[in-house]
Amino acid sequence: MPRFLWFILAVIALVIGYAVYGRIVEKIFAPNKNLKTPAFEKNDGVDYVAMPKWRIWLIQLLNIAGVGPVFGPILGALYGPTALLWVVFGTIFAGAVHDYFSGMMSVRYGGANVPDVVGHTLGKNARRLMIVFATILLLLVGVVFATAPAQLLTKLCAGHFDGALNYWFWIALIFVYYFFATIIPIDKIIGRVYPIFGALLLIMVAGVTIGLFINMPDQFYNWADFEVNPHPDNLPIWPLVFITIACGALSGFHSTQSPLMARCIENESEGRFVFYGAMVAEGFIGLVWCTVGMTFYPEAQALLASIKNGGPANVVYESCIDLMGVFGGLLAILGVVILPITSGDTAFRAARLTIAEAIHLPQIAPTKRLIIAIPVFVTGIILSQVDFNIIWRYFGWSNQSLAAIMLWAAATYLYRQGKFHWICTIPAIFITSIAASYILYEPNMGFGIDIQISNIVGFIFALVCAILMFVLGKKPLKE
Repeated sequence: MPRFLWFILAVIALVIGYAVYGRIVEKIFAPNKNLKTPAFEKNDGVDYVAMPKWRIWLIQLLNIAGVGPVFGPILGALYGPTALLWVVFGTIFAGAVHDYFSGMMSVRYGGANVPDVVGHTLGKNARRLMIVFATILLLLVGVVFATAPAQLLTKLCAGHFDGALNYWFWIALIFVYYFFATIIPIDKIIGRVYPIFGALLLIMVAGVTIGLFINMPDQFYNWADFEVNPHPDNLPIWPLVFITIACGALSGFHSTQSPLMARCIENESEGRFVFYGAMVAEGFIGLVWCTVGMTFYPEAQALLASIKNGGPANVVYESCIDLMGVFGGLLAILGVVILPITSGDTAFRAARLTIAEAIHLPQIAPTKRLIIAIPVFVTGIILSQVDFNIIWRYFGWSNQSLAAIMLWAAATYLYRQGKFHWICTIPAIFITSIAASYILYEPNMGFGIDIQISNIVGFIFALVCAILMFVLGKKPLKE
């Protein structure tokens, strides 16, 4: 079988996943189209603003599809076809389920941020933990999604403008934009401009895909082998590939973004299209870039060499220029630049709202927004000075840990109502074991324990979490 069929089958699987499994998930949650959504119930003209679902879908896609579904799958491609399987099945059975429940539970709880969503289900202590955890993750995301596009823009401008448009220029410009986008009402910039960016993004992804089929039809996945781990450094597939590829398969960051759109949807029946559907679209983006990594380069060593020569941004630059020509390549690169910028601003926006709700500070007045926004951005600027690889490492683990907590909250939400909770429980067990194994194994930021021991302990820890859910899940909460 020609290997380009792998890509086609993967795309078909994503479409079927949305049409079939997405409807199963929706039926289990049981949206009520007669309930008044927070967009109408709490309309404040700033964060709670009703918008049509097609516009919300595009905004949601840009909010969640940061640099993760590009850089993560490129790095994940080093592990071979396992990365493809994780992107496709992770999206359908874990990532999209996670995004749907984080969005729809927020709708049910009046547009609540993720700490309150978790608190409503798992209790006060879980809420307090999530306030700290989510805020730290959002700051890391904002920084990652500023430095990555700055690197790409610097590469594009290298040798021009006498070096004036260097990395620090772009960092400063991006942070200035982030600041204004964070405090201005959501329908003034995000609601108007992002749908255009979303359409451009999809066009660019389609362009890269067409470029692969036109220029390299016989080279798809040319070094991908299910029987071996092709990673040049022989890093273990389990659990590293599931941490490396977060956005594009399963990402806890999305649970911080879904409430932003939960405050804007006009009807609960729109949830599958907005939340589950946007994640499937991000899964397609992840699939494309994972395919680029295993197709554009003749071997894993060549891909790793490109990454070491300038990070995943260098892979984007090389492949886009070669596959689409100079003009088309530059447009594709700009599309990739848009991804992180349009997630970074909403990450800081979500951080502002999370802190505001924690300290009970209303955000309607501009001065109240500035009280929180200014220290948040000062912290972000300081973190942007830290090495990108270190930030990415902490981002990856905290991202999947947050996804695990959100999935346990969703599983408990269904369990308490006597519904089929396994659609959330199984992925919760899976990603909990991954996050635990990773932090035990990781030699630099973790405990450096033997990989076999780490995996066993991680799985046992996940099972303990499941047992606790069954034991405590039926008990009433004092919120």
